[in-house]
Amino acid sequence: MISSGHRLYGILDLGYVSLENALPMTRRMIAGGVDILQLRAKAQSLETIREAAKALAPICRESGVPFLLNDHPGLVGETGADGVHVGQDDMSVAEVRRMVGAGSLIGLSTHSLGQALAARDSGADYIGFGPIFSTPTKPDYQPVGLGGIAEVHRRVALPVFCIGGIKLENLGEVLAAGAARAVIVSGILQADDPVAYCRKCDGILRGV
Repeated sequence: MISSGHRLYGILDLGYVSLENALPMTRRMIAGGVDILQLRAKAQSLETIREAAKALAPICRESGVPFLLNDHPGLVGETGADGVHVGQDDMSVAEVRRMVGAGSLIGLSTHSLGQALAARDSGADYIGFGPIFSTPTKPDYQPVGLGGIAEVHRRVALPVFCIGGIKLENLGEVLAAGAARAVIVSGILQADDPVAYCRKCDGILRGV
């Protein structure tokens, strides 16, 4: 379950982090205050994703941090992941739910108010909303900007995680626009000190 305490969502993207550094980076992200961690490995084989997930899941579980896979709902049970995040072009939330069961978390990416409203009734546990700003991880997506954040939060009774180009430098703008939660990827993974970076982001999200 996603609670009000889940604010900082980190994505361990193997496009930025080598397999050898995946475990140390996961520990740093958690030490810095990441509340949810997702493994994204778009260019990796299914077997590589399976083995990486099996190694990361216990680290997250020991810290009470939900661990999610990007895509691949079929791997959730065998890897010990807590759930899966899917996109608009993937299988439906209902299909994913049949695969992962009632006890697993399902997140859904949304890129407009309409998609967010549809997600509200889909059975998803939370949504990602964005990209707020342009981002190299989603170069084909037009940024949705800051303007729709407040309306999505007002009309969608699910946890909303704003995503896309969000970094320490612009996180305050995202919160001022009405957000309560954020996903940060490259800002964390490319930071000189990921622990300190996460702590600063977590502090902004919690207003401390």
